Amino acid sequence: MIRFIGVIHVIGWLMVSQIGLGSAQPYLPTDDAQVLERLTFKASDPAARELKIMRTDLRRDPRNLESAVKLATRYIEQGRSEGDPRFLGQAQAVLIPWWSEPSPPPAALLLRATIRQTAHEFDQALADLDEVLAIEPTNAQAWLTKASILQVQARYEDARRACQRLARLTASYVLLGCLTDIAGVTGQSAKSRALLRQVLSDTSLAGRERIWIATILAETAARTGAIKEAEQAFAEAFKVGIKDQYLLGAYADFLLDQRRYQDVVSLLQSETKADGLLLRLAIAEQALELPAFQNHTAELRARFAAARERGTAVHVREEARFTLALLHDADHALPLAQVNWAVQREPADARILLESALAAEDRSAAQPAIDWLKTNHVEDFRLRQLARQIQEAAF
Repeated sequence: MIRFIGVIHVIGWLMVSQIGLGSAQPYLPTDDAQVLERLTFKASDPAARELKIMRTDLRRDPRNLESAVKLATRYIEQGRSEGDPRFLGQAQAVLIPWWSEPSPPPAALLLRATIRQTAHEFDQALADLDEVLAIEPTNAQAWLTKASILQVQARYEDARRACQRLARLTASYVLLGCLTDIAGVTGQSAKSRALLRQVLSDTSLAGRERIWIATILAETAARTGAIKEAEQAFAEAFKVGIKDQYLLGAYADFLLDQRRYQDVVSLLQSETKADGLLLRLAIAEQALELPAFQNHTAELRARFAAARERGTAVHVREEARFTLALLHDADHALPLAQVNWAVQREPADARILLESALAAEDRSAAQPAIDWLKTNHVEDFRLRQLARQIQEAAF
């Protein structure tokens, strides 16, 4: 799960573990009457009405860049809110007139980078962003998205430099959020938490921006064992009242670590469309020995198999976790965790690699994550416990 944040529309985050492109190219219908899918919301909903109006506007002039950018952005936001990967395919379809151009306009490039980021095509996304920034060096969203990708790749110094370019380009909380997210992982969690608390004390900070800051604080506090502060920060994020898939996943992980399994079930029992949330629900159901566990395990197995058939690589972390936690198959979980680690290196990626290596009794497989912990002074008490267990094990 990767958190992305947009300066204006907050178009990022989009739990990569849960929302990926189903195929390299979206399916484009030739008949307007053809039914492609059933929407995840009623046609009478405000969001559905808004999308219908925007689609109608774009249909009049499919190469109207301003209309296309608005609709694609709205699709990305809706995908984030609903946890439904089809919206990403729809966003890509809207951008088809510019998608394969050698030099698309910056607005289309930025959205293409966001979609590629979601598909774990990080190098291609960074190339798009660099092209945007060569044309628009003051594009705050591009710098923030670049920092997010670089952080996922554990290129922390490069990520910091990208964050610092936000100074004087946007609100101060965006710069602080960008920098403290990195600092909270790399040995400066106390300073990070203090700055984040200061930002949250500003009551004018609202909407998804407030969720973003509060979630960074919650996760930073949880990694360092400040459980009460983490709980309070999560509550602050939920208080905003906007559905956020990343927040749901992060809080579910927090509850699982506290063995509050019934709370996880209550939180996620209606959130089964997104693979990552269904996975967390099934882990809680297994712990509680609930009958639904079997059906949800079978559903996840089918989903991961379908993703492999499509050649989709965005679910590898979740598949590794599924294989270890629900199938209890360390020998198959470990290679998945290793493949995932080669692409992204966040604390959750280190955790599944260390847990799988420990269960498979393979010390050498854990070494890359252990080296990452030491080199970057990562503050995460659970990861350090796992590293110690592996280093002290008799295998």
